Amino acid sequence: MATSVKLDVELADRLKRLAGRRQRSPHALMREAIREYVEREEARERFKEEALASWTAFQETGRHLSGDELRDWLETWGSDAETETPDCHE
Repeated sequence: MATSVKLDVELADRLKRLAGRRQRSPHALMREAIREYVEREEARERFKEEALASWTAFQETGRHLSGDELRDWLETWGSDAETETPDCHE
């Protein structure tokens, strides 16, 4: 899909200079920047959806872990004493 983007002169010049230093085309840098932006925003949307689903589940069931329980569990990660995920409770 071909798309045009209008850049102001200053930004276009900065893009050209950066592309030259990286030995890449301005087009390649723009494609990379857009791809990274879209991936980041999609991840942000997934996180938001998961958070809302978790909040809904908590409201329906009351099941949870306290901050201390979660912190204690996370502190075991990567150690010889690493534990399984604790069970949620009401």
